[in-house]
Amino acid sequence: MKIIISPAKKMNIDQETYPVQALPKFLSETEKILEWMKQLSYDEAKQLWNCNDKLVNLNFRRVQEMELERNLTPAICSYEGIQYQYMAPLVFTQKALSYVQEHLRIISGFYGLLRPLDGVVPYRLEMQAKLENFTGGKDLYQFWGDKLYRNVVLQDRIILNLASKEYSRCIENYLENDVHFVTCVFGEKQKDKIVQKGTLAKMARGEMVRFLAENEVEDLKTVKSFRGLDYFYSEADSTEWEYVFLKKAVSRQEKH
Repeated sequence: MKIIISPAKKMNIDQETYPVQALPKFLSETEKILEWMKQLSYDEAKQLWNCNDKLVNLNFRRVQEMELERNLTPAICSYEGIQYQYMAPLVFTQKALSYVQEHLRIISGFYGLLRPLDGVVPYRLEMQAKLENFTGGKDLYQFWGDKLYRNVVLQDRIILNLASKEYSRCIENYLENDVHFVTCVFGEKQKDKIVQKGTLAKMARGEMVRFLAENEVEDLKTVKSFRGLDYFYSEADSTEWEYVFLKKAVSRQEKH
């Protein structure tokens, strides 16, 4: 079973918690993206990143100075988003760390596909970014094509999707009939509809990764026993391809 997750925009440098085990598999492709980014003007970079001037200045400088094989941080330590905070990889046991290294894959617009202990540098590039005058295609979906999917299913034909739609598209678009692709939905019932709230979903995805790692889960059946953040598996709302976890209703007595 392979587990896919999204990266996070905010990144840091941590060269002490865990050692880097390898360079990213698609580093030659990353070099092509970096070469193109280095040629962007400040205004072109600002349009690409669509963020404030402080972040543009930071990332523009990063691109100009970027070296892809020096001063590396393990990917699992580099991302700082909500999902990673709730995953809390910096306090993984050795068994949990070994589990995620084997089973977990981070989809990245810049790096393509990352194992947790692959060495990375801070960058900013969303998968859905539009690429002007880039020889690799009009966007990153076209650039990466089916390479990421082929790598994920090379050894495993079961994929647990904990990524956002922006990133899971890189895998979903190429699914073959013999691949069992299951998406986890963390939501609440509102008027017979399942509503998934962004922040809570990110928190739950992180908790789910931690649950899988701590319990060394190898099968989809055990995934259903997840109870983090008061979510529970809803058999009635789930299908073979979508596992729905609903927030436990809090009674008046529990509130007080």
